[in-house]
This record gives sequence, C-alpha cells and structure tokens, in this order.
Amino acid sequence: MSEQQKNNIYYEDSTSVIFNDDFFAIDIEENSIDLVITSPPYNLDIKYKSHDDGIPYNDYLRFSVAWMKKAFELTKPDGRFCLNIPLDKNKGGHQSVGADLTGIAKKVGWHYQSTIIWNEGNISKGSAWGSWLSASAPYVIAPVELIVVFYKGEKWRKTSGSRISDISREEFLEYTKGVWVFHGESKRKIGHPTPYPVELPKRCMKLFSYVDDTILDPFMGSGTTIVAAKENGRKAIGVDIESEYCEIAKKRVLAAVKKLKDGGL
Repeated sequence: MSEQQKNNIYYEDSTSVIFNDDFFAIDIEENSIDLVITSPPYNLDIKYKSHDDGIPYNDYLRFSVAWMKKAFELTKPDGRFCLNIPLDKNKGGHQSVGADLTGIAKKVGWHYQSTIIWNEGNISKGSAWGSWLSASAPYVIAPVELIVVFYKGEKWRKTSGSRISDISREEFLEYTKGVWVFHGESKRKIGHPTPYPVELPKRCMKLFSYVDDTILDPFMGSGTTIVAAKENGRKAIGVDIESEYCEIAKKRVLAAVKKLKDGGL
C-alpha cells in the first residue's frame, strides 16, 4: 500500500478498513476479495455531496463498466458479487437498469448465477400513474429492487476460505426463496440519502461467504456493509469519496464494536 493510500485510510481496526477515496484510485491487492456487496449510485439525480447522480445514461453505463471491471479484478478466482440495483427507472427517462447492469457485469467477465427480488414495500401513495384510468400512457411502478448474484470462476463453487458457514437452517430456507421481504432503512435515521438496511448485506454474507472472508463495498455510503461484516465475523473494506459519509460509517462501526464487546450481538 502506498503512502498516499495510508493517508486515505479514514478508519481501521483488526478486521475493517474504511478508505475516504475514489474507488478507482484505491490500491487493493488483486484476487484478494471473497465477496463484493454494493449498491452503486442509481443515476436518479440523488443529492449526494459531490457525486453527480444525474449524468447521461450512456455515461452512467460506461461508469458501470469501469467499476465492475475493477471489482472483478480484485475478487478471488472463486469470488462472488452481489449487486443491489433497481429493476428499472422512470426518472429522467424510462431505462431497464437491472437488465443493462446485469449485461455489463457479464460483459466484463462475471458469470450470472441468480437474481433475488427485494420487496421493501415502500411504494408511495402518490405513484406515477401516468394516464389515470386510461390506456393512453399508464406507468407501472414495481416497489422492488434486485440483488443480482454473480461469480468469477468457471463453476459456482467456493473452494477458498475457512469453510465455516454460520447460517442457520431457518435462515437458509428463508434466504434461498429468492424473494426477500423486509423494510428499507430510514434516510433521516442514518443521515445518508440512500441507505439500505443491515439485513441485506447480512443475508448476502451468510448465504454466499464463509466466516472470516473479506467483503468489499466500493460504494460504502453510510457503512452498512461494514457494519454487517463486523456483526457477522467477516473482514471488510469500504470505500467512499465523501468524508462526511465515512464519518457516519466510522461511528456506526464503532457502535457495532461496542455492542459486540457488551455482548449485545
């Protein structure tokens, strides 16, 4: 790790590190990550501190090619990738985001395994109906997101790591159904414009990784993936370009550490 990289470490402990930097600038060893879990910018013109979330769609797709290619290079030969993205979007033009980003992931080398539907049930009462009670131009809004699962190797089989799984029988039966139903996270509570709940990365970790595996979130945001890793015996690397979000993530990780020490988990 270069001196500049060391200077960009916002927080570090024995199992977690948070980088306050651009993911493209981070120097992480290739073939070292067991599982990537992330929810990248959706390009819905969300008001982040500095990231432009309203770029032309073709530029967004090129950005997606670049970061998914880097994530692929960092992942172990038998590594996995859980991509949380919307099914589609209507704001700024109708686009098949889920299909487009799935195609990009395959293009840069990832093999497709499956898609999990996350029903967070947060569709607003004022849905964009379009032409009300008319077939002229109605809009269909699906209150779901996707967690698309990929793998790097030629076969869907994990051979590296501790080989220790911590998933219970009940969790395994629930998580393998393919439709996950739990509520989203409060923006006001977390202090970030697009947080997801700890339940999401927790399920991905328990289902697709072993205890002590290394998890990467290249768009860490409020640090939910890092918190889930801390609570579930995984190592974690989180990256975010915003120092304010890194501070939120640091506080949440420290709270998780305290809870663990106090026997609350």
